[in-house]
Amino acid sequence: SQLSQFMDQNNPLSEVTHKRRISALGPGGLTRERAGFEVRDVHTTHYGRLCPIETPEGPNIGLINSLSVYARTNNYGFLETPFRKVVNGQVTEDIEYLSAIEEGNYVIAQANSNLDENFRFTDTYVTCRGEHGESGLYKPEDIHYMDISTQQVVSVAAALIPFLEHDDANRAL
Repeated sequence: SQLSQFMDQNNPLSEVTHKRRISALGPGGLTRERAGFEVRDVHTTHYGRLCPIETPEGPNIGLINSLSVYARTNNYGFLETPFRKVVNGQVTEDIEYLSAIEEGNYVIAQANSNLDENFRFTDTYVTCRGEHGESGLYKPEDIHYMDISTQQVVSVAAALIPFLEHDDANRAL
């Protein structure tokens, strides 16, 4: 059927990647011919849920994606990604998974934000994704969550690319 295929077992990485693949094609989904650029493009709601790098080239580009490293599905089938809770400017060890809808209501700091030994932000203003996905500078006491890892935005395979954050986007592909 359109929803099943033989597993790629060339090596352990290809097997893991195959198991974490998500398709927008098939019954009740899209068709390659009718899917426009809007559907295939990377969206802000993909952050930490779908990898922006790992998608096939050709007619399936953007229609077949891979789950990000820490992504999971909730009881209702929505993709969630984990964040560390921030209370009064201090990052806690509490981890909460948020869907894209829930994430839009909070201010979220990047995983590489500067912290002191007490897990407090050292900068007066911190670069964050604000409510409704807009980036900006926020005071530490206005921050609700923090990313858990700098690699949470990419898939398992893309996370294995050495120095990925320093590579040109075309080289990562």
